[in-house]
Amino acid sequence: MDWFRKILRVGRVVEPAPDAPEPAVKPPEGVRGSLQIRHVDAGSCNGCEVEIGGAFGPVYDAEQYGARLVASPRHADALLVTGVVTRNMAEPLRNTVAATPQPRVVIACGDCALNRGVFTDAYGVLGAVADVVPVDVEIPGCPPTPTEIVAGLRSVTGK
Repeated sequence: MDWFRKILRVGRVVEPAPDAPEPAVKPPEGVRGSLQIRHVDAGSCNGCEVEIGGAFGPVYDAEQYGARLVASPRHADALLVTGVVTRNMAEPLRNTVAATPQPRVVIACGDCALNRGVFTDAYGVLGAVADVVPVDVEIPGCPPTPTEIVAGLRSVTGK
């Protein structure tokens, strides 16, 4: 039981959070606490997905700043879209945006989502995310680091 007393005595030990970034957009009205995010892969190489996994893992812990991944667009306040939009994913992306309740935030993550990156001239590419749906927040990088992803999410949550 000595370990239990030590836990009570020491408490939680974490590094202090960096200062909150400037808000990129106004958080959706009626959203309190956590921002529920649905991730959509519109045709990426999965580099951004690896970094998103790191951003929500125990080291970077995006949830401590009010960002939480959910499994359904109907439960989401924001969409985190990665990759170029391929011809086969254009309609599913539009349907996902339509299924997300208003007000919503669309976040384009990675250079491919912003400007088609290395897939600029690929035959199956329709365009960047902003060519298909309106984008509110952009997170550049190929792939963006977990720190950049967390900073982009914090600019939406304001935490």
